[in-house]
Amino acid sequence: MRFKFQDLAFLVLFWLFARPAPADEGMWLFNNFPSAQVESRYGFKPASEFLDHLRLSAVRFNNGGTGSFVSPNGLLITNHHVGADCIQKLSTSRADYMKNGFLAASQSEERRCPDLEVNVLLKVDDVTSKVNADITPQTPAAQANQKRKAAMTNIENACTSSTGNRCDVVTLYAGGQYHLYQYKKYTDIRLVMAPEFAIAFFGGDPENFTYPRYNLDITFFRAYEDDRPAKVEHWFKWSKTPIREGDLTFVPGNPGSTGRLMTVTELEFSRDISYPIVLRRLTSQIQVLEKFSARGEEQARIARESLFGQQNSHKAYTGFLAGLHDPELMNQKRAEERKLKDAIAKDPAQAEKFGRFWDELATTYRNFHSFYAPFFVLERSPTRGSDLFEIARKIIRYSEETRKPNDQRLREFADSALPSLEQELYSTAPIHPEMEIAVIANYFAFAQHELGAGHPAVSAMLDGRTPEAAARHYVSTSKLTDVKERKRLANDPAAVKASEDGMIRLALTLDPFARELRKRYEDQVESVVNRAASQIALARFAAFGGSEYPDATFTMRLAYGAVRGYQDNKGRKVSYTTTFEGFYPKGTNSEPFIIPPSWLKAKPSLRLSTPFNFVTTNDTHGGNSGSATLNTRGEFVGIVFDGNIESLPNRFVYTDRRSRSVHVSAEGIVEALRKIYHADGLLGELGF
Repeated sequence: MRFKFQDLAFLVLFWLFARPAPADEGMWLFNNFPSAQVESRYGFKPASEFLDHLRLSAVRFNNGGTGSFVSPNGLLITNHHVGADCIQKLSTSRADYMKNGFLAASQSEERRCPDLEVNVLLKVDDVTSKVNADITPQTPAAQANQKRKAAMTNIENACTSSTGNRCDVVTLYAGGQYHLYQYKKYTDIRLVMAPEFAIAFFGGDPENFTYPRYNLDITFFRAYEDDRPAKVEHWFKWSKTPIREGDLTFVPGNPGSTGRLMTVTELEFSRDISYPIVLRRLTSQIQVLEKFSARGEEQARIARESLFGQQNSHKAYTGFLAGLHDPELMNQKRAEERKLKDAIAKDPAQAEKFGRFWDELATTYRNFHSFYAPFFVLERSPTRGSDLFEIARKIIRYSEETRKPNDQRLREFADSALPSLEQELYSTAPIHPEMEIAVIANYFAFAQHELGAGHPAVSAMLDGRTPEAAARHYVSTSKLTDVKERKRLANDPAAVKASEDGMIRLALTLDPFARELRKRYEDQVESVVNRAASQIALARFAAFGGSEYPDATFTMRLAYGAVRGYQDNKGRKVSYTTTFEGFYPKGTNSEPFIIPPSWLKAKPSLRLSTPFNFVTTNDTHGGNSGSATLNTRGEFVGIVFDGNIESLPNRFVYTDRRSRSVHVSAEGIVEALRKIYHADGLLGELGF
C-alpha cells in the first residue's frame, strides 16, 4: 500500500474523538481471531473451516506484499505494484511490459520471474517456552539475546529438516510470544497478465493515497511445481454478486510493521532520530533517480520501478513523522502509557516485577542515539537501491557465515533461510551498470554528509576519490553481473579475500565497520529492548487481559470490516464506490492522467456503471497490498491496493470513522479483462 501525508492535524482530531471503541480495528492472528466479536457486530460468525480456507488460499509475496490463489491451477492475483519488480525485470527496451502491459496467450507464453517467491501459511505453533528455555531473569541481556537467536535458529532448522517447508520463528508482542510459522514455498512464479502502468497507477503521485480513485492495480501470476501449474486445494472463487454498501468483508494478508504498542520512548526516538535520517536517505535517492531518468527514455524505463519504490517509502515516512510531531497524538499515547503504569503501580508485586522496564528503555535509547547514524548508514541502508552492492555484501557474508555452526551465524544466514537467500543471490535479473554507478555515488555522498568526510569508513570507501569516481571504479571493475562468478566466490572464502573485484573490495572495506556496529546494536540495544518491551507487553496482559492483537510483522493476519462510504474533512459525502463512467472525465493529455489507448478504444463497449474502486473499514497497512477482499461466502469481491488519506495514522492508531482501505472491484476487473484486454482464457479460468 502507498503512503502520503496531507493535513494530518484533522486526522488526529478525528482519531481522538473516535476512541476508545474503534469497531473494526484489528490485524488479528488467525489462531486468535475474535469470531464472537464479529458475530456480535455483524451477525456472522466465522467458523474454523472458513478461517482455514482464507489462510490457505492467501499467499505472501516475499518482495513485500500479499496475493491469493484464484483457480485450482495455481493462478494468483496481486497488485501491479507488488508484481512490478518482476514485470520490470522481465522488460526490455523492445518489450516494455511495465509501460505497455502483458498478456500470455497460453500457459506456454507465461514468463518466469527471476527471483520471486510466494508462501502459503500451513501451520502456527507457539514456541515461546522453547525460545526462552535457557534464559532466567538473571541472564545478562546480551547473553539472553544470543541464546534466543540460537534457539530460534535451531527450531527453524529442525522444522525445515523434518518437513521440507519454510519455517520462520516470528516475534510477537515485542518478545512476549514466539510463534513458529510453517509455509509451503513456491519459487517458480510466472507472469500471466499485467495492465499498462498508466492504468495501474492512474493519477500517479497527485492521487496516491487519496479517494475517490480509478486504478486497475492488478497483476496475475501462476505458481508452478516441477515445471507444471501447481494444483492447489484452496483458492478463492470469484463472486458474481455485486458488492453493496454495508456488506461485511474479510481481508487476509501480511500487513507490514506497525507501532501501535510502542512505548513513548520508542515513538520519540523514531520522531527525533530514526525517521528523519531515513527521510534524508530517501530524498537523496529520489533526486538521483529522477536525474538519471531525465537522461533519456531508456534510463527512465530502467529506473521506473526503483524510483516508484523510493517515492512510495518517502510518503510513508513523511506521514509517520508528521503524526509523531502532532502534540495531540503524542499526548494521547502518553496518557495510554500512564494508564498502564498506574494500573501496574496499584499492585506492589506487579510494580516490583515490571516497574523498572520503562526506565531501562529510556537509558537504552539514549545510548542508541549516540551511534544510530553510523549504524543506519553503514549497516542498515548501504545497499538500498543497488543490486550490485547488495549482491557483494551477501557474497562476503555468505562465504563467512556458512562456515560457522548454524546457531552462531547471523540469523539471515541460517540453514533454514539459505534457499530463499540463494534464489535472490543467484537471480538472473538484469543489472544496469550506469544506474548502479549513480545510486552508489549517491550513497557515498550521503555517507559523507551524515558521518563526515573524515569518518574512517567513509575515507576507506572513497580512498581519495570523489563519490562519482569511486562508484565508477567499483562498478566498472566488477564481474558480479555474472551469476557463475557469484557462485564461485560465495562458496570460497579464500577467493573472496583474494578477489580484486571492485564491488567485493567495497563490501570487504565496509564490512568490519558494519559488523562492529551491528554487534554493538544487538548487545547494547536490541537485547535490552527485547527484554524490556516483552516485559511491558506482559504487564499489559496482566493489567488489561491478553485479547489484544500484536503489532504487524509482515506475517499472515486477518482483518474484517464493512463496505462503507464516509464524509471527508470538509463534510462532503464520499461514495463507497467509483465507476468507469467517473473515470473517463479525469483523463488529460498530460501524465499521470493519460488514459491508455486500449481504454479509449474500448469505451463504447464498456458498461460504464461498473464499479471500479471501492472502500471498506478493514484495518490494513503496508504489506496488505494485494490482499483479497472476500464476502461471507469466502468469494473474491475485490483486492486491496491502498488506503485513503484519513488512514495515514494507522501505523500508530486506528479509527474507522473516516479511515478506509481502498480496493479494486472484482466486477471492474472482469469488465476490463473481457472488453479491454480480451483475456478470454483468463476469464474462463476465473469462472466466466
